[in-house]
Amino acid sequence: MSHSENQPTHFHLIIVGDEILSGKRQDKHMSRCIELLTERGLSLASAEYVGDSPDHITDALGRAFARPGITFSTGGIGATPDDHTRQCAARALGLPLALHPQAEALIRERMRDLAREQGKTYEPDHPDNVHRLNMGVFPQGATLIPNPYNKIPGFTCKGSQGLVHFVPGFPVMAWPMMAWALDHYHAHLFQKGSWQERSVVVFGAMEASLTPLMERCESVHPKVKVFSLPSVDHPVHGRHIELGVKGHPNDVDEAFQTLRNGLIEFGAELGPELVR
Repeated sequence: MSHSENQPTHFHLIIVGDEILSGKRQDKHMSRCIELLTERGLSLASAEYVGDSPDHITDALGRAFARPGITFSTGGIGATPDDHTRQCAARALGLPLALHPQAEALIRERMRDLAREQGKTYEPDHPDNVHRLNMGVFPQGATLIPNPYNKIPGFTCKGSQGLVHFVPGFPVMAWPMMAWALDHYHAHLFQKGSWQERSVVVFGAMEASLTPLMERCESVHPKVKVFSLPSVDHPVHGRHIELGVKGHPNDVDEAFQTLRNGLIEFGAELGPELVR
């Protein structure tokens, strides 16, 4: 389940749940996803928050399946009435839902474990246990993502262009499952040590006045990205702009010198230089 080298390898994130959009809970998935990708020399191209609306979830997943790249979708894969992601994935793919046999076995194993922990007898035909099997009902052809926390798996589906990994909304489950999917499916994309940022703190300048220099730097060095991060109340530097370039280390140094020389010609007051 790998992408060919000539296909884009952008990574995206879809975070599903009314509790995030209502402010009842603060999202932690995006920052952790960025960390997991960065550790592997990768980066996040986009993130999208979607409420528990089947139409909105289906629309977001439809776009994820139709674009080249890899998407993580968190939340909504449980078996409660407000969990719609599994059904929406099937709808977006135009595929039927089916109980995955390996998922069924894992869910039954989890239910036996719970019964044993509670000193009860496992009753496979009990309505609650039958209902829990819905957590293993995925779009036909889905493959499993193991869950080291409670064995209830996530799943992966391939669309016309994009691959989507579905994990629960609980961070304690989602994050190791995301790491597993990266390491299991996408290790060939890892580019550790191939990304660098170099920047300098600029005092007393406005972003608009620096824009021509930024555009010129990107034109001369098309393999890097130029960025500017203004700050008005930094505890150390106060009001300033962090201006820099990011890309492959082989390209960054020369581009940064172009940027720095341009700032000197501009007469800008320069502060500390940063390397990440």
